[in-house]
Amino acid sequence: MKRTFFAFLMFLTTLGVNAIITVPLKGTVIKPTDPHILYTGRISFTNPERPAWNFPGVQIIAAFEGTSLRMIAKPQSGYFVAQIDGAEPFKVAFRGERDSVVTLATALPEGRHLVRLMYVIEGYEFFPEFWGFVLDKGRQLVDAPQLPSRKIEFIGNSITCGYGNEGLKKEEHFDYATENHYYSYASITARNLEAQHWVVARSGIGAYRNYDGPKTGNPESHMPVQYEYTGYAWKPELRKEATFLREKWDFNRYQPDVVCINLGTNDLSTNNYDATLLKQGYQKLLKLVRQHNPKAKIVFLTGSMLYNQELQLAQKLLDEVTAEAQKAGDKEVYRFDMSPIDGNAFCGNDWHPNIYQDEKMAGELTAYLRKLMNWF
Repeated sequence: MKRTFFAFLMFLTTLGVNAIITVPLKGTVIKPTDPHILYTGRISFTNPERPAWNFPGVQIIAAFEGTSLRMIAKPQSGYFVAQIDGAEPFKVAFRGERDSVVTLATALPEGRHLVRLMYVIEGYEFFPEFWGFVLDKGRQLVDAPQLPSRKIEFIGNSITCGYGNEGLKKEEHFDYATENHYYSYASITARNLEAQHWVVARSGIGAYRNYDGPKTGNPESHMPVQYEYTGYAWKPELRKEATFLREKWDFNRYQPDVVCINLGTNDLSTNNYDATLLKQGYQKLLKLVRQHNPKAKIVFLTGSMLYNQELQLAQKLLDEVTAEAQKAGDKEVYRFDMSPIDGNAFCGNDWHPNIYQDEKMAGELTAYLRKLMNWF
């Protein structure tokens, strides 16, 4: 046992880890570089021993031998949802200053098992990192099932992130404990369609103007800027603090079949917006997405937090942008509207959709994409 614990300490030392491990760990330590581990999402591997990210929806998938599994991550990385062998998913928290090891499974039947992990919050304050697994002594990872061949990319704001969807009242404000991307409309839609989904989304972002931003927009941090990067920084100065935030994303790593863009709620927040600039923002983003994804279908969405005049304006502008793109020769640009929230029973925190609204939106979008993509 002493030898195993010493080896584990040496492993943490090589990562530059300052966390305190209070209990000796028995077992085999699996590094993040193990080739059997599958990763999805915008992850930085600049330091392959410490994969880093901050967009929601990042997934880590592995098959393992034995009866138990523990996960190692940077303390205060935030929340994950874990699923073992297709059983009921459950939330895993790395919130404390010294939380670096969490038990995912014990007393499993002897044999091979599959773990799926999804990062389910926005990591713009936590800058999460994955540090590996601990298996039963002498056990190793084995080949995991291949990732789905169908590929979706979701570009969006807090609605796509899953902001407040586990909240019980619209009057309650944001808490990481009530944000769960696993139950967002985007994640549910992907599972319905048996597709990968990669996410570029953060709360408050817009196509030209972020939440309550100036009428002239937020050109330093709106989506056409953030889309180019591996991670996002809600303040420009944060790019200096986290190396991976300065990394331009390599679009060759993921070429989606379809890109769903759900933006405009923050642009039209508070009565301080410019419709002409918003349309230009949509056009700029469309040009950028098409440049990096030349073969993808691109779908502009609305839903589910716009109403009345603002909803009509967003729909009008998106209809125009879509029609003009098609007239100019891009025939693979489309439009779809999901239902607005209808009543308190479908509200989570801060008037955002709760899980029931997410399920409703996912049902609508699943049917639309199934037909559009011929994914039956």
